[in-house]
Amino acid sequence: MEKVILEKKDAVDWVYRGEGAANLVLAYIGSSPTFIGKVMRIQKSQRKGKSGVNGNGTLTTHERLLWRENKELTASPNDETVEQLYVKHVMSPLLGSKHVDAGMRVIVTKEFLESVEKNVTCYRPVGRIDSSQVNANHDSVLVISDHSIFPNGTLKGGPCITVEIKPKCGFLPISRFITEENAVKRTITRFRMHQALKLHNQEISEYSEYNPLDLFSRSRDGICKAIKALYATPQNNFRVFLNGSLVFGGLGGGTDSTTVLVGEAFEDAVKNVIHADSGLRTTSFIQLVAETIYTSGVLDQLLEVQKLDTYDIEGAIHAYYNIISQPCMVCRELSKDKSSHRYTSLHSIPLDESLKIVKDYLIAATVKDCSLMISFRPKEDGDLLSGSSHNTVYLGSTNQVFEYKVYFIDLDLKPLKKMEDYYELDKKIVSCYSQMVKTEHEADKAV
Repeated sequence: MEKVILEKKDAVDWVYRGEGAANLVLAYIGSSPTFIGKVMRIQKSQRKGKSGVNGNGTLTTHERLLWRENKELTASPNDETVEQLYVKHVMSPLLGSKHVDAGMRVIVTKEFLESVEKNVTCYRPVGRIDSSQVNANHDSVLVISDHSIFPNGTLKGGPCITVEIKPKCGFLPISRFITEENAVKRTITRFRMHQALKLHNQEISEYSEYNPLDLFSRSRDGICKAIKALYATPQNNFRVFLNGSLVFGGLGGGTDSTTVLVGEAFEDAVKNVIHADSGLRTTSFIQLVAETIYTSGVLDQLLEVQKLDTYDIEGAIHAYYNIISQPCMVCRELSKDKSSHRYTSLHSIPLDESLKIVKDYLIAATVKDCSLMISFRPKEDGDLLSGSSHNTVYLGSTNQVFEYKVYFIDLDLKPLKKMEDYYELDKKIVSCYSQMVKTEHEADKAV
C-alpha cells in the first residue's frame, strides 16, 4: 500500500462519510483490492479568522519534551505521521490492540486533495464548511479499515449493522483543585453541563437526556437507559450504519430528536437484520447494543484511561504553565481569591511530575472525545456450529445470535496548546450551567 500514490483521477472513488473537528472521513467505493473495505481520514485546516481545528506542523519543543518516552513519536518528521504513531504507541497499549486500528499512511497528490474538497462540499454541514476546509498541503493521508462493516462481510451477502457512539466522560471528578464555586462539577456530569452551553449558543435545539454515568454503570438497566436516550436525541453522539451506509443519525453535524417518521424509517431499515415484528425492532436493537456493551466490558478499559485525569483541568493547567516556563495566568487571575494558595504547591513540583500530570490529562482528553464502533452480523442457523474469530452475543427477544467486533476510533493527539482552551471552555460550561440553574430557580420562586 505504501507504494500507491493517489492522484486527481482517484478522487471520484472516495465519498463523504462524515467529519469531526479535525478530520474528514471518506469511504471507498472503487474496485481496487487495496482499498476495498477502507476509509480515509483527511486532516482539515481552519479557514481564515476561524479557530477550533488543530494546527498543522510537527511537535513543538515542549510537546517533544512531553512525549519524550516515545522516541518514534518525537522523531516523526510531520504531524500526519505523529497522529498514526500516537495511536499505535500510546493509545493501543492503553485500550488494547484488538480494539484499536492505527492504520497506514498513503501518499497523495495536492490535486487529489483539491478534487476531494470539491466533490464533498455539497455533503458537508454548512457550519463545518464555514469553519474548515481540506488541508491540501499534506502529502499523505491515513487509511484504516472501515469498522462499519465486517472484513469481506458484503461478499458473504449477510447484512452488517454498526452503531457509532461517543461515550463522553464517564465519571465525576473529585480533584481537590476544583474551586468551591465550581463544586457543581462533582455532582453534575460534564456532558449535562455542556448541553446548557450548547443550547445557549444554539448549537442544539433541546437537551439530551443521555447520562454517560449510565453507559459506564456496568448495569444492564443503566446501559439500556443510556442507549435509549442516545437514540431519542442523537445529536452527534449516536449513528447507525447498515452495510456501511448511514441509516440513522447525522453525517457531520449531528441531528436533534428522533421523530416518528425517522423512527419508522429505522424500523424498516433494520428489518433484514433484527428479526422482530414492525414496531419492535428498534427496542430489540437497543437491547442488542446494551447487552454487547455489558457483556464485553469494553468500556471498563476506556473509563480507566479517562481516569488518568486525576487533577481536573483546574489543577492540570498549573502544571502546563510549569512546562512552558511562563507565569501562570490562572494564578494571576485567582490572586485575589483566598483559596488561591491551594495551587502554590503545584508550582513547586519537579518538572517530571508536571509533565506526567499534563500528559495524563491529554491522554484522558483523547478518550473522553473518542468514538466507539460496534458492528454486528447475524449468524444464520447453518453458521451457529461453525467457528468464528469474532465474539458472539445472544439477543433473547428475537432468539438470534450475532457476531460482533468493537473498535475505538477518533483517537486524536491533543495539542499541548489546547490546555488553555480546555481551561477557558471549562469556565464557560460551569458558568453557563450555574446561570441556567439560578434562572430556573428564580422562575420557580416567582410562580
